[in-house]
Amino acid sequence: MTVAYVMINCELGAEETIIEKLREIEQVKEVFGTIGTHDLMVKLEAENFEKIRELASNIPKIEKIRTISTLIKKE
Repeated sequence: MTVAYVMINCELGAEETIIEKLREIEQVKEVFGTIGTHDLMVKLEAENFEKIRELASNIPKIEKIRTISTLIKKE
């Protein structure tokens, strides 16, 4: 199992809508708002690196997301 953390910056006030959309994704194990450099943090778990990469590349397509940063946990 591959684990990744995605930090998201979004438009002001869009956090709850984005959280709802992210929770619809099966591989999203946790999602919550943060205070600091990023607005949201997401924990992804998938069967391999390729699936994580695919998921992470689709997250910015969610409306009102400005930027993301992805960290993949080393095995």
